[in-house]
Amino acid sequence: MKCFYYLRERSRSRKQTSAPVLNEGRTSDLSTSESTSTKRGSKSSSSAVSEVASHRSIPSLYEEKAHNLRVFSFSELRNATNDFSRLLKIGEGGFGSVYKGFVKPASGQGDRVVVAIKKLNASGLQGHKQWVAEVQFLGVVEHPNLVKLVGYCGVDGERGIQRLLVYEYMPNRTLDDHLFYRALPVLPWNTRLQIVHGAAQGLAYLHEGLEVQVIYRDFKASNVLLDGQFKPKLSDFGLAREGPADGHTHVSTAVVGTYGYAAPDYIETGHLTTKSDVWSFGVVLYEILTGRRSLDRERPRTEQKLLDWVKQYPADSKKFFMIMDPRLQNHYSLDAARRIAKLADMCLSRVAKDRPKMSEVIKELRQAIQVSESGKPQDTVGAFGGPRK
Repeated sequence: MKCFYYLRERSRSRKQTSAPVLNEGRTSDLSTSESTSTKRGSKSSSSAVSEVASHRSIPSLYEEKAHNLRVFSFSELRNATNDFSRLLKIGEGGFGSVYKGFVKPASGQGDRVVVAIKKLNASGLQGHKQWVAEVQFLGVVEHPNLVKLVGYCGVDGERGIQRLLVYEYMPNRTLDDHLFYRALPVLPWNTRLQIVHGAAQGLAYLHEGLEVQVIYRDFKASNVLLDGQFKPKLSDFGLAREGPADGHTHVSTAVVGTYGYAAPDYIETGHLTTKSDVWSFGVVLYEILTGRRSLDRERPRTEQKLLDWVKQYPADSKKFFMIMDPRLQNHYSLDAARRIAKLADMCLSRVAKDRPKMSEVIKELRQAIQVSESGKPQDTVGAFGGPRK
């Protein structure tokens, strides 16, 4: 079946899909309000749908790889989660809930395999489109720092629609959990650097390593999953978009994402580029330095917005050490931390074209990691947290 037209052709009998795709066109529209985005006064990629692209789109690439994904029945996934037991729930968001589950191998032989199962809320067309986008993008991309999609389930029936996604299981939860939840052990300095380095590699692959450019659009700490060795993998591709068509500088789109991570130029104009992701990455760099969220209403008013607060402590200033996460207990390289802050400032340039590419970000991160590993933390941080004189 080429597409779900479930709003127009909903069947009373349960209907299982085998290859979900979006409507024909170069980009994957994820918001019904995007059709009005061209009123912003600039030429967008959506205006080039009828033009002949020099490369294949995500839907066409997906058609080649769709056979690699498993198609699960709803009863399979219900049994895998003990009827979506609360005891197996491991996450929840606006999209729905995530459960730990156990499924049989594709061959049907051997022990059951642990997976993560995302069950989307039956919220209509928008949820369906994001589900299709995740299946298509994750069905195409393949990288060590992107979460692997095992398969999916899409059923229409008398009780409504069921949209589920089955991922590899990531036992160490998210970067957000380890940075901000005090119940978990402190995330060591070098581990933080390795995590953001791996996340940067995942973004660079999306921006520069595929036949078609992919803009992630929702980079944040809670979308960076961690495996058993704390290796990071980007997840949640429901808001991902293809990059601009040839000859265009941006994609015009409705503004979606998470407040505190979205680039100001994207918020103001709706112009989406890979540099929008770079801004979000800069925000996360400051989060791993400070151990603070991009927005925290529980802090004093002058400290609620992370980016405003850190401006008081520039990377080259003597006061810079005051932004560092106190949970690190001075076990970090101050020189490396300064490099990370300077890199974050580059990513957070108000002028989008002045932000570095993610491949350039990776080079800077590698240098910071080398600096951190070449010296002992006590050589760069004083006994009371300040820089040694």
